Amino acid sequence: MSQGQPPAYTVRAYADADARDWDDLVARSGAGTILHTRRFLSYHGDRFRDRSLLVVNARGRMVGALPAAEDPADPSVVISHPGLTYGGLVHDGALFGEHMVRVLEKIAAEYQSMGFSALRYKAVPPIYHSAPAADDLYALFRLGASRYRCDLAAAIDLDHRRPMSHRRERGRKRALGAGVQVEEGWEDIVAYWQVLEDNLGRRHQASPTHTLAEIEYLHAQFPKEFLLVTAKIGGSLVGGEVYSIEGPVLQGRYSATTVEGRDASATDLVIERAIMLAQDLGCRFYSHGTSTMDEGRWLNEAQYDFKVSFGAGGVVHDHYELSLR
Repeated sequence: MSQGQPPAYTVRAYADADARDWDDLVARSGAGTILHTRRFLSYHGDRFRDRSLLVVNARGRMVGALPAAEDPADPSVVISHPGLTYGGLVHDGALFGEHMVRVLEKIAAEYQSMGFSALRYKAVPPIYHSAPAADDLYALFRLGASRYRCDLAAAIDLDHRRPMSHRRERGRKRALGAGVQVEEGWEDIVAYWQVLEDNLGRRHQASPTHTLAEIEYLHAQFPKEFLLVTAKIGGSLVGGEVYSIEGPVLQGRYSATTVEGRDASATDLVIERAIMLAQDLGCRFYSHGTSTMDEGRWLNEAQYDFKVSFGAGGVVHDHYELSLR
């Protein structure tokens, strides 16, 4: 290759034989987390029709990976990825600037040749980056993509935490006065999952996105990355939260309390314990997760205010759509 000539990249479909190389790439990428790994994606089984793509350089080395699948609601649309909170093209640092623009052009052409009408792209929010890696957003702009969805999450910068509200101090005192004790350990997952299912059914007529079997599978795959913090009163489990370590973020996934735990403000102590745990684990951020619905058009203000009151600020989860027609 002559000096100044752009490197050649090939885009092809993912195959099961690529799983190990794929996960190795995610581990050395600047924006990949456990959610991008095939070990995580595999828990979906046959729920989605996989349309993931690889980017390979002229020497045959994998330099980029895009987890993706058909939209279950519209098979003419491909999403990166319908089963993930965020997706996006992860790479080993090779795909920057114009290289990223050219690769996304190739990806768009590949999906177009498959007959898809649009690519919906779930960008990785910057708090999950281990190193700056937003070249894909610039490339999407260059290719004419539009932002069609924006979710709002609350996250704490563990080195620059904002002051907590007085409500949180009152909640902490109420919990301590009620005898709430918190601990970290996966052994209570079955009892906690029952609390979670009862809580979602009672308050929202809903059920968890993951089944108990699925969350147990994910913990078996990632025993150091999936954590459970529980709250107990007199030995009885009254609440808790499941967390996952996603790059530099300790991510809250499932929070629930019993009526007794809610009255005792047990969640306040659970979250404070988890924030301390995040610091001990060397995380840079603690995320409460999003508080929006209807593709970001509706904000649950009470829930978001509660999350912010722990000293958090806003983080957006941007979704882009690129027309392939």
